[in-house]
Amino acid sequence: MNRRQLEHVLRASGGVSGSREILVIGSQAILGAFPKAPEELLASMEADICPLDDPGKADLIDGTIGELSPFHETFGYYAHGVGPETAVLPARWRERLVRVVTENTGGVVGWCLSPADLAISKLLAGREKDLTYVRAMLKAGLTSKEAMEALLDELRPTERQVLQSRLAG
Repeated sequence: MNRRQLEHVLRASGGVSGSREILVIGSQAILGAFPKAPEELLASMEADICPLDDPGKADLIDGTIGELSPFHETFGYYAHGVGPETAVLPARWRERLVRVVTENTGGVVGWCLSPADLAISKLLAGREKDLTYVRAMLKAGLTSKEAMEALLDELRPTERQVLQSRLAG
């Protein structure tokens, strides 16, 4: 997915849900801070999103413009409606959200995780695809171990231990 496609998903999500602010939680959140992110970070054709005013509307979005929907079949990408609890994040992640609003979002504001928060959520998820994604972020200089370590105090002790272990490895 590229930035223009993400903007389209934001606009469509707002249209379906009536929400004017949409949180982008998954890998495509990188497009907030880095609209021209490296190709290897843009392989996913889904944007994990959540309406900020009513997370329950995520199901409506998922059913209307989600995987295998006419939207997906037409455009080749889609929205995956999720709840805000989908990702484990540092305590003050909301303070670092990256705002995305352009003519293409049709007045809908996308709020993307910051690169460090995104990387932390991926490392804590710990799936191989997530670890590969974070390695690519680090290699491209889109975040750093230092940026993630600066947020350690915002994590619960068990999460902090997991993150430190994965950063060391």
